[in-house]
Amino acid sequence: MRTDTPLFSARNVSKSFPGASRGEGSVAALMDVTVDVPEGQCLVLAGSNGSGKTLFMKIMAGLMEPDSGEVLFRGLPLFASGRLVRRTEKKLRRELGLVFQDADAQIVGETVAEDVAFGPENLGLADTAARVEAALAALGIAEKRDRPPRRLSGGEKRRLAVAGVVAMGCGAVILDEPFANLDWPGVVNTLRMIRDLKGEGRTLIVLTHELEKVLALADRLVILHEGRIRDDGSPGAVLDRLDSAWGVRDPRRSYSSVRDCSWLDD
Repeated sequence: MRTDTPLFSARNVSKSFPGASRGEGSVAALMDVTVDVPEGQCLVLAGSNGSGKTLFMKIMAGLMEPDSGEVLFRGLPLFASGRLVRRTEKKLRRELGLVFQDADAQIVGETVAEDVAFGPENLGLADTAARVEAALAALGIAEKRDRPPRRLSGGEKRRLAVAGVVAMGCGAVILDEPFANLDWPGVVNTLRMIRDLKGEGRTLIVLTHELEKVLALADRLVILHEGRIRDDGSPGAVLDRLDSAWGVRDPRRSYSSVRDCSWLDD
């Protein structure tokens, strides 16, 4: 049941790393990032390479702790005293699925079916076999169930990663640069997958700099540049205020409107 409490909240989240050379000091990678993500929203987080998108994803997913600030999941703190809060982490792992830019990094099974089964089995969920079959069918890869995952195309590997998320019953999905290194059919299939996930009411956070492919599916656009949130709002309004210094191109230069910013033709 949905509530007014955001699914994810970041409050003044900052993260720095040691400088590249001796005596350089620390380098700020995220600075005072504050953002809420309501349940059921499709949020596109845009920014050029090095803007901090992937780092922010890792912090929100509990894979890396911030230096300062607060991260909440369903209103519960994810970190406390520099450590993950076990109760919140357990809830997060059951409800959030991640699809990394490098889909090969997520492959753990010897076959497609084994890979999809890994998540539900690790969580100790019932009816794993039924969950796997339903997820394979939903993502259109049932006929490849006995194939080694590394023989799949790039787009098929992303669908495999999402099938694992679906099999776990995750209501939220973060996709990091989901169109990277994909050809036209791979991009179109990935977009259909995102559209279907949105249609099911799942919460989506799509990290990308390729707005022309996916913006038509977005409920909200957030621009991250040099570790700071530069703008946040409806896609059309944010694009109207876009600063070229942020390293994000307005896709409406090639399309008539935000609603046309998609590579889907159906």
